[in-house]
Amino acid sequence: MRLGLSVLLLSLTRSCWCVPQQQTCHPGDEFLGRCSNSVAGDKPTCTELNLGYCNDMEYSSTIFPNILGHQSRLDAESGAEYLLLSVIHGLLKGECSPEIRLLGCSVLASPCKDGKMIKPCRSTCDALRKDCAHAFESIDMAWPYFLDCDRFFASDQEGCVDPLAGLKARQELEMSSHSHDEPSTIIQFIYTSNTQMYSLLKRTAAKCSQISHVYSIGRSTEGRDLLVIEFSKNPGQHELLEPEIKLVANMHGNEVLGRQLLVYMAQYLCSEYLLGNQRIQTIINTTRIHILASMNPDGYELAASEGHLLNGWTNGRTNAQNLDLNRNFPDLTSIFYRNRRSRHYRIDHIPIPDAYWFGKVAPETYAVMKWIRSLPFVQSASLHGGDMVISYPFDFSRHPQEERMFSPTPDEQVLKQLARTYADAHETMSNNDTERCGANFYRTRGIINGALWYSFAGGMSDFNYLHTNCLEITVELGCDKFPSEAELYPEWKRNKEALLSFMESVHRGIKGVVTDLDGNGIKGATISVRGIKKDVTTAEDGDYWRLLNPGTHILTATAKGYSRVSKRVYLPHNLNKAGRVDFLLEKVPIEPNIDDHLFPTVDTWERFDPYNQFERFGEPDVREGGIERQEKPWWWNYFSQSGISPPNWLLRSV
Repeated sequence: MRLGLSVLLLSLTRSCWCVPQQQTCHPGDEFLGRCSNSVAGDKPTCTELNLGYCNDMEYSSTIFPNILGHQSRLDAESGAEYLLLSVIHGLLKGECSPEIRLLGCSVLASPCKDGKMIKPCRSTCDALRKDCAHAFESIDMAWPYFLDCDRFFASDQEGCVDPLAGLKARQELEMSSHSHDEPSTIIQFIYTSNTQMYSLLKRTAAKCSQISHVYSIGRSTEGRDLLVIEFSKNPGQHELLEPEIKLVANMHGNEVLGRQLLVYMAQYLCSEYLLGNQRIQTIINTTRIHILASMNPDGYELAASEGHLLNGWTNGRTNAQNLDLNRNFPDLTSIFYRNRRSRHYRIDHIPIPDAYWFGKVAPETYAVMKWIRSLPFVQSASLHGGDMVISYPFDFSRHPQEERMFSPTPDEQVLKQLARTYADAHETMSNNDTERCGANFYRTRGIINGALWYSFAGGMSDFNYLHTNCLEITVELGCDKFPSEAELYPEWKRNKEALLSFMESVHRGIKGVVTDLDGNGIKGATISVRGIKKDVTTAEDGDYWRLLNPGTHILTATAKGYSRVSKRVYLPHNLNKAGRVDFLLEKVPIEPNIDDHLFPTVDTWERFDPYNQFERFGEPDVREGGIERQEKPWWWNYFSQSGISPPNWLLRSV
């Protein structure tokens, strides 16, 4: 509806910005001295500034006729330009406000001194137009005609006034008044709509274009972008030995605090980097950070429409298809449990069963899975709400009938330390206050194994662990899923240090490069650690990262067609960065391997929606003639639960 209003208003203003019939000279051309509509005896005069939406300007007198040819205050107030200024805040959903209004007022009511008009600065107009282009594009609205920077503004050499000078001075004063415990970056701690969030992230990336950019990993059910903002010293590409982490929030649309914290974190990283904050510069210069602030923008739209006071415990939790995204990932944990006792079974990079694609896969889940598979993520945090605790895999109980059962991964100690990093850096999560939110977990100081808390299948954290190298924790930020705006800044203070500490913690354990004798990186080489039945594989250029706790570890690197090399490594407790361990492998004749026949996981990991089932099930659920499509073949449950891929002849019958 608001978009329609903006289009209507735009057409209205365009129709009103034409030259009145009785004039033969356009007001802008008249101001530039190219022609004149003046009647003999007319003389511009200074007058008191008394224009409702412009009375907070830094000057008190203006002049008529103004730049646009309005002869009086009454003419200006009845013009389409003034009407646009009165609604621009609502149209742009608060973006670029009050800057646009102040810039417009400097044209409608320019300052007057000694009977002469002082024009607004072109440099200010150019900068604001660049910063706010995304806001106008988001509502399909052109930049306002009367803010034409070349036509109605003057250069610094000609003498001009910066209409935003007072606003900038107040912002600088506010920044200097912050205590050391508060962010020196100025952040507006309010909720943002989806449109505002997209605009804010794009604006942040433009402000820090040398270290940041935004990209979309796909679209939601209702067509909203799943927008990621990335921070790195070389954004847009993976660098050798630079670890990659991701932060994901708003997987459940009504759990909104994490979404806002990640939007604030993006602004904070950008501004603090530019301000010379050494800690932030070190994080960004040594780490590639990906932030997905909203994985479920459709659910958020529903939750936000009800607001903080009316939103219930579940409204907006699911996506627009009524699917819980944290139950929609492939259940690889059950496959792991069935095969974990086998000596030959690899539990890393477990492939997605073909049968999974014959269920209902949400577009949000599909997009995130492709994203997870496309980048060599080392660690991740998924931000939720409803309690205050950090949970870590496995989330699905090793006994199907046990709802609460300790179900550790082979990386139990590493994941526990990862959870401990966030909880201990949080302001209250790990304390022993039994009256606070999250007090149920005070005995474990704010962390718990996911399945011991409550068991569920199809979660994102288990999928990360079993399908990729990535270790993911789930951060439950608080008992109120949709806190009031007044709580946003206190929550930022409680979580800022925890988020930064989590980013820094990726620089633990070991890293290195696996190469052949010619110095070429070997992609897909396996790095195993004795005593931990979970391997990691090398990235495109042969580099790898393995999160490990301090101690002595025996590492082995191997790849198909290459020799096997082992090394003994000691990681001291005081090591504050990842130790480097490189491997040089020699080519050897390929010998038959029993693993290739029993568990051909390496060959099938690349299979992703091999029968284009997602494309087919993404279409409307009605065929020609109004017949409903069968969502799952009768045999689907059998193969899904067994983890065995159906035979090709059966798949072709669907």
